[in-house]
Amino acid sequence: MTIELRHLRAFLVIAEEGNITRAAARLHLSQPALSRTLRQLEVHLSARLVDRSTHHLELTAEGRTFRDKAAAAIAAVETALDPRGLTSWPLRLGHTWAALGDHTVPLLRRWDETHPGIPLELLRIDDRTAGLTQGKVDAAVLRGTVTSTGLRTELLLSEERVVVMPTDSPLTALPQITLADLAAHPIALNTVSGTTTLDLWPPTARPAATIEVTNTDEWLIAIAAGRAVGVSTSATPSSHAHPSLVYCPLADAPAVPVVLAWREGVGHPAIPDLLALAHEVLTPGKP
Repeated sequence: MTIELRHLRAFLVIAEEGNITRAAARLHLSQPALSRTLRQLEVHLSARLVDRSTHHLELTAEGRTFRDKAAAAIAAVETALDPRGLTSWPLRLGHTWAALGDHTVPLLRRWDETHPGIPLELLRIDDRTAGLTQGKVDAAVLRGTVTSTGLRTELLLSEERVVVMPTDSPLTALPQITLADLAAHPIALNTVSGTTTLDLWPPTARPAATIEVTNTDEWLIAIAAGRAVGVSTSATPSSHAHPSLVYCPLADAPAVPVVLAWREGVGHPAIPDLLALAHEVLTPGKP
């Protein structure tokens, strides 16, 4: 059985809908036809991709891994067939928030000066890998530990953590702020792309209340509205200034690593140039 792009597209729709019937309607196929397509894919891969034992269809661990690979494959084909790519091949750099902070604009300016024939597109994508595993970008600036398989990373810098709080928070009166000071307040956690979890606190002294959000905008609004405080990195203040927010150093939390990540295997040929330029821009004393 030859696997075609239609098998990958069908699987991605099934994964999005979580239901064979809805996925079939969206693809304008009969339910039996779509089930056969899924089964052909599973036979080819010698793996079960979907757990059919519950009313709501769930992906297996193998299915979740293949979902990212299928999305990346589709994205690569679409990029290759885009007529605009025949005249220039943009390098897409993803990030989830703040990019490289204060270094973002110098990086973009230096790139335009040194690589005028290769547009560098900066894309914010609310996803754990900023769209990298899905093939939406060629490289990504990521913070924290990168656990996704199939990626290569190189450390660019480390950023100190900061507390983010509303301007009327009593925490602003403290000479310094510690994790213990924050434990008495609700903590806003970005569960999709944030670097902060309750594991930042000792097991016996964790905050009792949290507010979970799924992107940076929701996170900032929850804090500005006085519903919670947050923990971020030193890149955030310049990228997300807000008149209702105050940023202060967090005295006793470890720094956050910032890496450039890209997929293993053949990728955009300009990724090594981007990595070299990022190191240059981040090196003190470089013009």
